[in-house]
Amino acid sequence: MSTQHCFRTSGLSGERITMKISQGIAVVLALLVAAPAVWAAEAAKEVVCFESREGGASDVLQREIAPGLLNVRCSPTTGGVLWWGDPYDGTVPMGEMPIEADYSHAEAVVKPRSAKLTLLPICGVACHNGTYPPPPKNKDPRKLTMHMDLVPDSMNLQHGRGAIWCLDCHSAKTRNKFIGHNNELYDFDQPQKLCGKCHGQIYRDWREGIHGKRIGEWATTGKKRWFVCTECHNPHDIQQGKRNSGFVQLKPEPAPRLPKGVYNADHERHHLQKGAAHGEAKPASGGH
Repeated sequence: MSTQHCFRTSGLSGERITMKISQGIAVVLALLVAAPAVWAAEAAKEVVCFESREGGASDVLQREIAPGLLNVRCSPTTGGVLWWGDPYDGTVPMGEMPIEADYSHAEAVVKPRSAKLTLLPICGVACHNGTYPPPPKNKDPRKLTMHMDLVPDSMNLQHGRGAIWCLDCHSAKTRNKFIGHNNELYDFDQPQKLCGKCHGQIYRDWREGIHGKRIGEWATTGKKRWFVCTECHNPHDIQQGKRNSGFVQLKPEPAPRLPKGVYNADHERHHLQKGAAHGEAKPASGGH
């Protein structure tokens, strides 16, 4: 039986088969040509995730800081940062602190926030320069005519349970600075100095590393990035309304998948069993 006869019995002529093969090759070539453009478009998409608090206070743009090395890896589930390629990326020295603590004996760095507050430089020059508009005569609460995006209801400020108001924290004459008990001015990049004037115990815990978050080197004298108060807490809604809580809990990340062939997490308890076998962990006996 001839080859041509085989083609005809299958319902396709040699010319039609050749045409279909050519069409298939054209499709494959088109895909190969278009693939780099698609990959480039995917790579060009901006990925923004948050480090500690959603809403812009700790947002970070994913980018390449070295060939093949990203500054952060973001969770596709929660949008939170899962891993830092460089924990010190974008940080500056914390500077001299008012009270000596462990950060005085190590290299402490923080990530400045003032660069994200685009109106901050104008705020203290054009809008509130100490002359115009005239500074308020007192700091008694009153309704705001602006900044409603930050403080929806200034008469019901969700911070201090009604005991404080805006000008207890912001300088009346220099609005791009915080103000202390003795009218000292604090920079927006060091809000812990302001928060510490009311939250003394939390401030001490933060200095000792009990409260808050740090990433970097484990050694006591190692370099660490410190997360400051406003990176985790929203100062204008610290009570979270009905939640009456000072921190919005992050959505938990789902448990990682077990490796192939592993059906439970018993392997994580192996070191405990091994320690008990060597007499490292013995049950307590009464009276001995």
